[in-house]
Amino acid sequence: MWLNGHPSLNVAMKILRNTSPRHKKQIIKCFIMNQLLIGSAKRKAFSDGSGGFYPPGLLVISPSMKCNLNCFGCYAGMYKKDEDLPYDIIDRVLTEAKEMGVYFIVVSGGEPFFRKDLLDLFEKHNDMAFHVFTHGGLLDEKLVSRLAELGNVLPAISVEGFRQETDRRRGEGHYARVLQAMKLLRDAGVLFGYSTTMTQQNADIVVSDEFVDHWMKQGTTVGWYFLYTPVGREPNWELVPTPEQRDLLRERVAYFRGTKEMLFGDFWNDGPVVGGCIAGGRKYFHINSKGDVEPCVFCHFAFHNIKKVSLQEAVTSPLFRKIQAYQKTHDNKLRPCMIIDHPEVYRDVCKMPGVYFTHQGAENIVEGFAEKIDAYAVAYGKLADRAWDETHCREPQ
Repeated sequence: MWLNGHPSLNVAMKILRNTSPRHKKQIIKCFIMNQLLIGSAKRKAFSDGSGGFYPPGLLVISPSMKCNLNCFGCYAGMYKKDEDLPYDIIDRVLTEAKEMGVYFIVVSGGEPFFRKDLLDLFEKHNDMAFHVFTHGGLLDEKLVSRLAELGNVLPAISVEGFRQETDRRRGEGHYARVLQAMKLLRDAGVLFGYSTTMTQQNADIVVSDEFVDHWMKQGTTVGWYFLYTPVGREPNWELVPTPEQRDLLRERVAYFRGTKEMLFGDFWNDGPVVGGCIAGGRKYFHINSKGDVEPCVFCHFAFHNIKKVSLQEAVTSPLFRKIQAYQKTHDNKLRPCMIIDHPEVYRDVCKMPGVYFTHQGAENIVEGFAEKIDAYAVAYGKLADRAWDETHCREPQ
């Protein structure tokens, strides 16, 4: 992998060349030293000691669900917008996370940068790395300058393709705002990436060389891929990528990793890389703006609210334990998701005593889309099983 000329080595060199001194220092301190080295040792010690379980490697926090956009299909579009997670609660969660050895936090929403005190939290916890998923429209010179000073924040800006696709979903003129935000970040030496949601409408575009090359030219270092999941605002099954499109994404991300000077993450198809589904506290979980502790950003149900329990109690809930027990039974890591690959699991854990849906309409994925999801799971399962058998040189069952 690290042979001379391989894109992964070139990415590392590009990071060293193009980032500001402050940013490089903080990346080394927060992510490499604290998260990967010190954090790994602390997580192991926690599991061997009084903790009794191995903590997840990261957690996602949505401080607010406020947003000035009205994107169709937004996974977070049905959460209430008038309730933000209090500063002191987030502060406590971050402190407790570090006690477990977790120094990497993903920040989502809503639009995170609507919270003006968010930067104060980043500064207070300057030994942690924060990966912020943002639409980019609030990244002006003042905000980017502050991010450059902090050095421990890496934004991921949402795009849907090129101008036409991005403006169609996010509003006229938004594509231009994204380009401006990326220019400001690039000029300030702040690492940033793109995040894209594959739908039936943009599937061919977001897996094209032209798409990746375009955003690389804007200065992106990381590219995240998500599949549209019918949760949130006006869930629409016609937007869900087909099984064939999902399989194409898997193949194309593998190709990108071997040819592009960027880092790539594929939330569903990277199951083999991370040992299957990472939700339910196995490797990550989500705390929404009300404090509900959800298994995943796409699983809108919870057993605990972080305002009432410690982080350790939340991570070891009966709900998370049951999800993790199911995860161990799934051999094909190309089929990791309990929402669309193992929907019977999703329905079972939703019925556990004490489990509640976290916003109005969240139950629709169980009640309204069950038949379509079951058919999808079977159709994609055939493709995934074939690919898994070929990868592992086994005879098909």
